[in-house]
Amino acid sequence: MSDPTELMTQRLRSLHTAGTVSYVLHLLVAVGAMIPGGQWGPILLLVALTIDLLKRSEAVGTWQHSHFAWRIRSVVWCGLAYLLTSPLWLFFLWPGFLAWLIISIWFLVRIVRGFLAMTDERAMPY
Repeated sequence: MSDPTELMTQRLRSLHTAGTVSYVLHLLVAVGAMIPGGQWGPILLLVALTIDLLKRSEAVGTWQHSHFAWRIRSVVWCGLAYLLTSPLWLFFLWPGFLAWLIISIWFLVRIVRGFLAMTDERAMPY
């Protein structure tokens, strides 16, 4: 039979390794969220969250349990923040798209108007 202290040490070492991997994945997700083209972030986040959810029960009764709970809560709070602030993108993207559309139509109208005037051999106003 194995020594209980040795088993606890192995358990803590295993939890520490899983926690380190999870923290690194969360760090990569956070950095990827700030870099344009960081589409790999959600996949890494799911991997990290899965590790945290699976290993959290093993960590009950150790100081590492708080870290697994911390990372899970961080993901939940960030997810809620993204969900609640996602309508703001409409304020930033929609006005930009609308302005682009108006300018494009204005340019198209001017081009057609100029072309029609040219075919009628009329000068354009300054």
